[in-house]
Amino acid sequence: MEHARYDQLEPYVTRDGSTIREWAGPGYAAEAKNQSLAEARVAPRSVTIEHLHRRSEEIYLVTAGAGVLRVGNEERVVVAGDCVAIPPGTPHQLRNAGEVDLVVVCACSPPYSHEDTVLLEDDG
Repeated sequence: MEHARYDQLEPYVTRDGSTIREWAGPGYAAEAKNQSLAEARVAPRSVTIEHLHRRSEEIYLVTAGAGVLRVGNEERVVVAGDCVAIPPGTPHQLRNAGEVDLVVVCACSPPYSHEDTVLLEDDG
């Protein structure tokens, strides 16, 4: 059995600007072939770059903090305990206007990949 421990996961900054820790997916400690599971953190007063995933459906589960999630043309305040499904090809963006990290567990199927991610803004 493969497993991953949070305190052993190396964080990295993904294409949208959030800090990610990958629990499971191709090439990660808990090897999964058809999906991925990660934690994303958006720092206080920060916003991710608007983006979409061509093939991946993504599910966001907010576990801490609060913010505004835009999916397509709809914006909604999200708080710990909220869950949102994001269809493939749908632009989305997270904004944290709070004073603590906005923490979201992200599940993608097929698994997240940089190549499947399209930035819709200039990432500077």
